Amino acid sequence: MLEMKEFMESSADILALLKELAGVESPSDDKAAVDRFADLLEAKLIQINGRVTRRHQPIHGDQLVAEWGEAGRKDGILLMCHMDTVHPIGSLTRMPLVERDGSLYGPGVEDMKAGIAILLTALERLTEKDAWPVRPITALFTSDEEIGSERSRGLIEQLARQAALVLCLEPSMPDGSLKTWRKGVGDFELITRGRASHAGSDHKVGRNAIEEMAHQILAIQNMTDYMKGTTLNVGVVQGGTRPNVVPAEAHAQVDLRVMNPGEAERVIQRLLTLKPVMDGVTVEVTGSLNRPPMPRDALMAQTFQKAQGIGARLGLALTEDGTGGASDANFIAPLGVPVLDGLGGRGSGAHSEREHVVISSLPERAGLLAALLTEW
Repeated sequence: MLEMKEFMESSADILALLKELAGVESPSDDKAAVDRFADLLEAKLIQINGRVTRRHQPIHGDQLVAEWGEAGRKDGILLMCHMDTVHPIGSLTRMPLVERDGSLYGPGVEDMKAGIAILLTALERLTEKDAWPVRPITALFTSDEEIGSERSRGLIEQLARQAALVLCLEPSMPDGSLKTWRKGVGDFELITRGRASHAGSDHKVGRNAIEEMAHQILAIQNMTDYMKGTTLNVGVVQGGTRPNVVPAEAHAQVDLRVMNPGEAERVIQRLLTLKPVMDGVTVEVTGSLNRPPMPRDALMAQTFQKAQGIGARLGLALTEDGTGGASDANFIAPLGVPVLDGLGGRGSGAHSEREHVVISSLPERAGLLAALLTEW
């Protein structure tokens, strides 16, 4: 096992690397921009002897898969990162990279350019010190995580099924805790349809779709159960055409978060079978769970405890926590493959103008990742 001091001495190098990565903007909806970042990353992976496969994507950015060690073995470790960010092109002009109070501020630095810098640094040090892991290593870099991973999910699950362990380089919790549970996420659309009429001369024959939507919104919000960790949020509502027209149609978008698969099934069944309250009105609900829950089950507890032991040998006191937000690690949970999430940098403010990562956490996390790869 490499000593932590070897990574702490490289703090300036990993910070410079992060600045270089964050300096190439890569919003999810700009294929050309994500591909430019992939060009930079591909060159760096080749420099540390990675066998890189670039998977072309017609709409979103290309995906990268880098491999080290014997291909085809089933005892390998899969590392997961995403190249895309939520920040549009030009964000660096409005919020340039700035060092302040021991942190680096800027678009995408925490989520998740820091995770990529940590991964590259850990693998580079293992190469330099001739301390490469016995297990094969695969690193996956996706291009659409921030918009649901629709194009990447199949590849994520395929590579995870071939692995003995999956390590996700998403940011840690603000206090540095690893993420041993995440809620599942569902997206649903609700449409109510009534009958249009003149709001003055013919009000009685109309069927107000917005009124029906109001009933449904209250029913949906009341499905929230904080004790179970279940939340539903009607976040977008649209309907009607003019104030003097009884509205014939209304639309709503619903966000669902659940802690475990059984609860997801129960709530989704209730959503999909909602009935109208008013006569002469119809209700239609569509949608599904787009990321399954990642519960803290027995396998997760065992996996964290093993990581905690490895961290302790490095002098790190690892802690654990969870979040209502989802990541690509959610896709691993139903596969029965051990997974650890939140191995990236420590910071906060992701997706906002306050986004930052604590600089001292970068070499610390690189040392932890190197230890997990060699000691697992």
